[in-house]
Amino acid sequence: MQYIMTFVWSFVLVTMLNYVVSSINDVPFDFALGAIVSVVLSILVFIVSAILPTESTPDYDA
Repeated sequence: MQYIMTFVWSFVLVTMLNYVVSSINDVPFDFALGAIVSVVLSILVFIVSAILPTESTPDYDA
């Protein structure tokens, strides 16, 4: 479920950003480009979450 929601939020946010930027730059909106970029962003998020450690850091007394 977590992977699906990551993709859904990535898709929604990247598509929205694609629409706003294309409107500001006065270029045609390309839905396919937003979908491709959202898939790439989702994969990058999965890779970063796999690389980062999940355990907390120990507390040190200075």
